[in-house]
Amino acid sequence: MFARSASLTSKFAVRAPSPMTLPRSVKSAQEAVELAERKGEPVPDSWGVREGGEVSNDPAKILRGGGLLPLGGTEVAGGYKGFGLALLVEVFCGILGGAHWGPNVRKWMSTTTEADLGQCFIAVDPEAFAPGFGERMQDFMDTMRNLPPADGEKQVEVAGDPEKVHIDLVEKLGGIPYHPNQIIFGKEFAERMGVEPMKVSMKV
Repeated sequence: MFARSASLTSKFAVRAPSPMTLPRSVKSAQEAVELAERKGEPVPDSWGVREGGEVSNDPAKILRGGGLLPLGGTEVAGGYKGFGLALLVEVFCGILGGAHWGPNVRKWMSTTTEADLGQCFIAVDPEAFAPGFGERMQDFMDTMRNLPPADGEKQVEVAGDPEKVHIDLVEKLGGIPYHPNQIIFGKEFAERMGVEPMKVSMKV
């Protein structure tokens, strides 16, 4: 059973030459829930709960009085594994470095207390182990990408591939594509702040 609010919000990332890039949040991404709210779309049931702890796909109820579930979702779906991973990240980033951890980290958008967010960086030299890491890593990634896809159509992607596709799209368009509701939100926020809103160069 999960705690009412453990406030384990740390993220981690792993990168290996080939390249493979794996950025991960130890719970459902709050940014994705906020984006879904602006788009007027529901989120998957495994992402969060409303006030009281019931699973909800309503972004507004998750963000206001509810909370995000650990990576994996509910307990029966394996969310306890995400909770364990969150604990591990807190040990490295908070406990080990003497920074704030868990519920001691200030709430998002709050400025009443010092953030004191800890970070942990670990660098491993592949040459300190068996020789030929680069070749084996590339062979590993190529093998994964060439696995037969479940739907028989879309190619299997490894960590970092979707981001590379988006980067290529941004470079092709010469700008970052936004949902219309995001543009409206940005314009309204800019007006409230008294600053110039971002310029929309084209419609895709």
